Amino acid sequence: MESFFAQAIIYIVAAIICVSLAKKLGMSSVLGYLLAGILIGPYVFKFISNESEGQDIMHGTEFGVVMMLFLIGLELEPKNLWRMRDLILKVGLAQVLLTTLAIFGLGLAFGVAWNISLTAALSISLSSTAIVLQSLKEKNQLDSIEGKMSFGVLLLQDIAVIPILAILPLLALTAPEMIAQGDHSGFFEQFPGWIQTLAIFAAIGLVILLGRYGFGPLLKLVVKTHLRELFVATALLIVVGIAYLMILVGLSPALGAFLAGVVLANSPYKHALESDLDPFKGILLGLFFIAVGSTINFSLILSDPTLVIGLTLGVILVKAFILVGIGKFRKLSVPENLNFSFGLAQASEFSFVTYSFAFQLSILDRVTADTLMAVTALSMGLSPILMLILDKTIIQKEGKNGKKATGESDVVNEKNQVILLGFGNFGSTVGRFLRANGVEATIMDSDPDQVDFLRQMGFKVYFGDGTRLDLLHAAGAEHAKILISAIDSTEHSIKIVKLCKEHFPHLEVMIRARNRFDAYELMDVGVENIYREHLDTSIRMGEDALRKLGFRAHTVHRLGKQFRDYDEKALSVLVQFKNNRQEYISKVRKQIEMQETLLSGELSKKFSLNDHAWDSEQMKNSTDQTNNSPESSANH
Repeated sequence: MESFFAQAIIYIVAAIICVSLAKKLGMSSVLGYLLAGILIGPYVFKFISNESEGQDIMHGTEFGVVMMLFLIGLELEPKNLWRMRDLILKVGLAQVLLTTLAIFGLGLAFGVAWNISLTAALSISLSSTAIVLQSLKEKNQLDSIEGKMSFGVLLLQDIAVIPILAILPLLALTAPEMIAQGDHSGFFEQFPGWIQTLAIFAAIGLVILLGRYGFGPLLKLVVKTHLRELFVATALLIVVGIAYLMILVGLSPALGAFLAGVVLANSPYKHALESDLDPFKGILLGLFFIAVGSTINFSLILSDPTLVIGLTLGVILVKAFILVGIGKFRKLSVPENLNFSFGLAQASEFSFVTYSFAFQLSILDRVTADTLMAVTALSMGLSPILMLILDKTIIQKEGKNGKKATGESDVVNEKNQVILLGFGNFGSTVGRFLRANGVEATIMDSDPDQVDFLRQMGFKVYFGDGTRLDLLHAAGAEHAKILISAIDSTEHSIKIVKLCKEHFPHLEVMIRARNRFDAYELMDVGVENIYREHLDTSIRMGEDALRKLGFRAHTVHRLGKQFRDYDEKALSVLVQFKNNRQEYISKVRKQIEMQETLLSGELSKKFSLNDHAWDSEQMKNSTDQTNNSPESSANH
């Protein structure tokens, strides 16, 4: 027990220090976890005494990958898969097939046995879902064009795991009785092959049936208890149970979890499952990458560094070269193409599973398996570093030089006084209001599906990322008067503000904020025109409630205006105390008391005695007659 707590402290401390350092240097958190594993591994500080101990830890932490695949599966509703079919089938399938053929051909050219070459090629064709998605998320690029293409490739790769695991037993040239026993050996492996095949199909069928008809009623029953911890336990039971079922039939537990996630994608409990399991996924994935770092065989690397490092760089360059070609065919700009191609250029965490499986099947010997695992781990470790170097050099340089992304959606051919960034629910309301009053805006949105949808509705919307300087130039920011950011990301809005201050100081910037805490962040960078998205709607609802209670219309209008003004003034006071929780709470209470006192004072001034005119039937009728008169129609 003491050993367990000591090991837990070592892992947690290493993760906190290394991940914090990695984030401070602008690197991916995955690189921090890998570094933590290397430091506590058997070749540096030796908290993990030997490689086998690290392998044991990695087997346990593979559950983080299982959890991740389950959550990815939850996102894959059939309608979403159908909508992304172009990216999945054309981009994703092209990447997997071309990479497999290239690696397989190179292996044969260097005299490697065909079954070993094909095993390595199939494994290397996959990219690390954890690293790529985490990196895109940290850089807020999930909704960018390269982010969507990367996601399409990863989806196809996740689906490709199924045939890859099915193909590997066919590549085993050793008799079944000679196959080494491993940690993931199935319950049915001592039976004939046709029974194993039936067991696999039966297990997959059982997962689909349970997903459609079993898990829903079970979760509904648990929800009625109103105990969140019981719901979390049930969610974990579903994932663990499916993983164990897959292990029994000799398949990857991650594969079963992914399949279950897809089946539950249309479940009403989808979002609850995501929110409850996400913390477990994050912790276990972090431990998985620490274990990966600790199992890198530095003795093997140091014994033949030229071979291992050469293979690692070769894998990255071959994959990047193929992806660059695909990106060029899809007309990506240079920065987008570099993000896309080198972001996916590493090997996958699934490679550890396939190599382990191939070793059990005697396709790979121990030295070959260790070499390939070292190459995989090094490629995963080098990938974030390589992306950081590219970000700081070529990608930023291309952006500053104003090289615009290719493709019709980024060519802005109009110049207006107003630039509107983000055309979702909030931005579209602003845009429609301006257009209804004769003011045209240059509208840009970073979601290609949203852009296509809006164009079909008759809006002139350009595809583009408003945080890019070259696209702001193209949108005519030098000559515009106002820039409105309706983007649902405070981080993006802050980038836009900084760009405008540096390059377009004449622009009046108006920024959307989701709440007062987002407003505080914007105020810290000097934004004056901040619009909290729920403030006016909340006040308008309160005004309507007062009218229904008998308050005069003009009284309500004046009180609403005064409340809004008081609240905006309070914001500029409270921002000074946002980092001191106790002082902040104290100041909030004082501001609320002050607001209520001031509004009560307004009511006591008896303005409402003359406010009845706003509600008089005579004035309403007079207004209606004026609006309907021929003179009024002619004026309009």
